[in-house]
Amino acid sequence: MSSCFRCVGEIMCMIKYGKTKSGNQRYICKRCKRTRVENYVYQAYKPDTSKNIIQLTKEGLGIRSTSRILKISTTTLLKRIVLIAKNICQPIICKGKSYEVDEIRTYVRHKQNFIWLVYALEKDSKKVVSFNVGKRTNKTLSLVLDTLKLSEAKKVFTDKLKNYKYLIDSKSHSVKRFGTNHIERQNLTLRIHLKRLNRRTICFSKSLIILISVLKIYFWS
Repeated sequence: MSSCFRCVGEIMCMIKYGKTKSGNQRYICKRCKRTRVENYVYQAYKPDTSKNIIQLTKEGLGIRSTSRILKISTTTLLKRIVLIAKNICQPIICKGKSYEVDEIRTYVRHKQNFIWLVYALEKDSKKVVSFNVGKRTNKTLSLVLDTLKLSEAKKVFTDKLKNYKYLIDSKSHSVKRFGTNHIERQNLTLRIHLKRLNRRTICFSKSLIILISVLKIYFWS
């Protein structure tokens, strides 16, 4: 052990720094003063664990399935998912583009607690530029639409939900046939890839924070 993976580049500055309670050799970096173990026993501490969590989440695996494959506890996995999501930033939005906006209904905690995923899809690149999760109200919709207003959207295509009529400028708002084809197809993809968004499933989110974190990883990682 001679290089520190936290410092930039292959820096040869690791020295021995005692042992852990289980007897594993510890090392410390002389530059950043961070410590690490040569061979981690618990899988969650391995450097590539976060990458594996992102990959398995985007492939649609649930919490328990990912936990079994990576051999880490569900509690640790949930904490790691929230931590990964906090470090993901919303993408920069270009000005003058056209977008499609739609909602997906799902539920949190129990099947009587309905909640909606509202998101905006850039028409040309098919990338999700903004999303919000909450009740189907003007407040939930506005958090997504305000992002499009700041980007000076050329056109915003939606379905016939009456709320959009009052929240989007009539000059840029469009409700026409086949105007939301791309986002409707993305809705289908989401329901196939993420079990927690399926229409008829026993896999649903027990926490709003976890749902938002999983969506951030799926959309923007």
